Amino acid sequence: MSSDSGTFTVVLVGRPNVGKSTLFNRLAGKKLAIVDDTPGVTRDWRSAPGHVGGLSFTVVDTAGLEDVTDDSLEARMRRQTQRALERADVALFIVDARAGITPLDRHFAAMLRKGKTPVILVANKAEGKAGMPGLYEAFELGLGEPIALSAEHGEGMADLVQALMPYAPAEGDGGADAAEELPPEIAALPIGDQPEPESERAKPIQIAIVGRPNAGKSTLLNSLVGEERVLTGPEAGMTRDAIAVDWTWRDRKFRLVDTAGMRRRARVDDKVEKLAVADGLRVIRLANVVVLVVDAEQILDKQDLTIARMVVDEGRSLVIAVNKWDAVDDRAMALKQIEDKLESQLAQVKGVSVVTISALKGQKLDTLLDAILKTYAQWNRRIPTSQLNRWIEGVLDHHPPPLVEGRRVKIRYMTQVKTRPPTFALFVNKPLDLPESYQRYLIANMRDAFDLPGVPVRLLLRKGKNPYADD
Repeated sequence: MSSDSGTFTVVLVGRPNVGKSTLFNRLAGKKLAIVDDTPGVTRDWRSAPGHVGGLSFTVVDTAGLEDVTDDSLEARMRRQTQRALERADVALFIVDARAGITPLDRHFAAMLRKGKTPVILVANKAEGKAGMPGLYEAFELGLGEPIALSAEHGEGMADLVQALMPYAPAEGDGGADAAEELPPEIAALPIGDQPEPESERAKPIQIAIVGRPNAGKSTLLNSLVGEERVLTGPEAGMTRDAIAVDWTWRDRKFRLVDTAGMRRRARVDDKVEKLAVADGLRVIRLANVVVLVVDAEQILDKQDLTIARMVVDEGRSLVIAVNKWDAVDDRAMALKQIEDKLESQLAQVKGVSVVTISALKGQKLDTLLDAILKTYAQWNRRIPTSQLNRWIEGVLDHHPPPLVEGRRVKIRYMTQVKTRPPTFALFVNKPLDLPESYQRYLIANMRDAFDLPGVPVRLLLRKGKNPYADD
């Protein structure tokens, strides 16, 4: 079953109550499926766009596989699941590592082995020592090595991405088997010289202002627009709804969105505040640039870094505004502290823009806006295919991939498949054997070579040869 968007389809199957709906919500990035401890909550299969680790696909949640074949509700649910299974490109067979392998798991593993749909075995609820015996027991199912996962806590997702990669289309945006080729008039342009389309320039840049309570988010919005559009005060948590303000600066349109302060979930008791924080997450997903406002007296604490990682995971571009800078005495020490924390805690977006401001006094707001525009441009960068392949050839000459079982992984071709954030497809003979450490090395080198600091860069591994090479 191929999805309408041209991506591949992943179906979740397993006996009831092993965590299929929890994993479905995790892959869909939102709570679409009802999750409850009662077996059989899911009765029909539902689908949604899924995104994880740079892969895009259609994810299908199914009813639990029951060992019944009559006309009962359970039997009809099983037939629905079988139809979804037949249409899928790959199935995730989910077992409960804490409960161990049951006779029903073995029965359905035998059924799946006979089917035509490729199967990836997932041992869910594998966090902690309690899941280890069930994880080892899963090898008995004859479906290969199980992926240890915790759908509830998001653990093991990187391993799941590696397992799904061979089933993704050859082109990152779900097109034909060949990688995207840019028009000659664009491919010939120097790096960074591709003009922004007029249609995009006419749209306002969506800027989300986020941070912990009382960091000065509303004060910053008011200072930028030059009037008190948002209620401010010393009490934390005054903003409850996400507030959008349209505004123009230097002939460029902006939509500024102030959000409620984001606290650690353990400290969020009020139901209205929980809804407000959820609304803040929604605003991040819709933003082009996210401005993380941090308090200069509590620079980049654990919660700030959690929000920053959330922004990067969503593929948004990030600018950090250190507010109340006018109150800092030892500024050199504060800047060193920021640099150290970003280096150790946010290395995945090396070079993120940091601007010191005073929202209350309106200091360095033009510098902040310049940083926003520069980061937005980098987030939209399109690098010609010819330049990417000249670069990758140079990298391979100086630092080829490490040997795996005595054999070299061959990187054959590279192309950019989308922007916002910059996303690249790397054609490799053995995608699963290219170490994550080498992938990180490539991304770090690419940032320097193509001037891509501070924005998420995604690398998709594709199996195949250079689609433009002679046969």
